[in-house]
Amino acid sequence: MQNSPYSAFATLLASSGHPVSPAEVHGLLLGRSCAGAGFDAEAWLADARDLLGGGELPDNVRQALIGLQEMVKAELTGEEMAVVLLLPPDEAPLAERAAALGQWCQGFLGGFGLAAGSTALSAEAMEVLQDLAAIAQVQSALDESEDGESDYMEVMEYLRVAPLLLYVECARPQAPAPKPSLH
Repeated sequence: MQNSPYSAFATLLASSGHPVSPAEVHGLLLGRSCAGAGFDAEAWLADARDLLGGGELPDNVRQALIGLQEMVKAELTGEEMAVVLLLPPDEAPLAERAAALGQWCQGFLGGFGLAAGSTALSAEAMEVLQDLAAIAQVQSALDESEDGESDYMEVMEYLRVAPLLLYVECARPQAPAPKPSLH
């Protein structure tokens, strides 16, 4: 469990004096990306610096944040359009994983709000944001049981696809309209 990407990132953040959940950092990044912030590294680092409490970011943290952004960019702009959530591994206690899901949702909503501004959203997009807000509140409601595990997996699967709807609506570059041919 100590070798999971989540654990490694948590250790990196904590050792550099930033006791922020990697799930919240990833949520922030994905939220701002889905809202149309683009993939400019400096803008992302400025938003991440705010979340991490301001101040200069150590080089290893900067590199990890840029790497995380490259991963998210590849996920959102690739052929597959699949999101991998940065959450504690399956072996972690359910309470810890559920708390991280809540932190991820909080980060996502914060990042989305930062970048979306007053963009008009469809009813489906508004519903996704309301779902994320609700999920952010239920972090302690899951209990260590088969049903709790099942509920966690269901929510996690939803969170792997919900951001894609927002990305497609708010941030995905539109294909240029075909130019009329001149005869």
